[in-house]
Amino acid sequence: MILLASPGQGAQTPGFLQPWLEVPGVADRLAWWSAVTGLDLVRYGTTADAEEIRDTAVAQPLLVAAALAAYEALYGDAPDAGPGAVAGHSVGELAAAAIAGVLSPESALVLVRERGRAMAEAAAVTETGMTAVLGGDADEVLAALEKHGLTPANVNAAGQVVAAGTTAQLAAFAEEPPAKARLRKLSVAGAFHTEHMAPAVGTLGRLAPGVEVADPRVTLLQNRDGAVVASGTEFLSRLVEQVSAPVRWDACMATMRDIGVTALIELPPAGTLVGIAKRELKGIATLALKTPDDLDKARALISEDAEKVAS
Repeated sequence: MILLASPGQGAQTPGFLQPWLEVPGVADRLAWWSAVTGLDLVRYGTTADAEEIRDTAVAQPLLVAAALAAYEALYGDAPDAGPGAVAGHSVGELAAAAIAGVLSPESALVLVRERGRAMAEAAAVTETGMTAVLGGDADEVLAALEKHGLTPANVNAAGQVVAAGTTAQLAAFAEEPPAKARLRKLSVAGAFHTEHMAPAVGTLGRLAPGVEVADPRVTLLQNRDGAVVASGTEFLSRLVEQVSAPVRWDACMATMRDIGVTALIELPPAGTLVGIAKRELKGIATLALKTPDDLDKARALISEDAEKVAS
């Protein structure tokens, strides 16, 4: 089974969309989605600098648009032959919802536009941030986070946790790190997936009842606990709540093993989730779809998987 994975905030780099504009139809879709979001997604994805695309209100719609554009480029001639499963990391869940048919691309982009704005506003209330904690004993890491009032906002894999909280809490944590753990400050605007994002949950909660949803047409995993969610309404509710709840990508990968995923293709800007999968999902083929040059390799992987299923 092929699983498409959509990355989260922080994966974006300046100019990453440039080569995709050469793919027929991509520039037109991005122009339309720019109108939907009120953002010049083409400029942000090609000529904007790192600081501009670090802005949460920009980064989140840009990431979802990029994932959807690449998905359409990959499956455009045969959309019914889509992946067997799909999952997104944090904001990538909006792209996953659209790929699974829970949301239209336009609905996903309107929601992510409002999500990005609301999270940016929430982040401006208090000085907060996020720090990756690499290595160390898992129990000792979690105990150290609790001691300093921090939240394990992302549990990505064994030995890879993201701590989130106020800058003061993170500074104190940095002065007293867990044994054998390395700390890396992340270039994000706030403590995402923590209680600091509660105002953004309220914003999305007011919008969600008016959004048209459908049940997913493929297996759809969700960040809270790695569950396979079969109801579009439930998935949308989970999307809203997830803004202030930790991302359990480790649980998503456990589910991938359980449901028989044999290959993971990461949509652009790709690399982060494939890197984790190579360490944690031994025996599963992986491909980072970084540029259109990778499309043929992705299609070959899809064809190979289909042949195995048929046999």
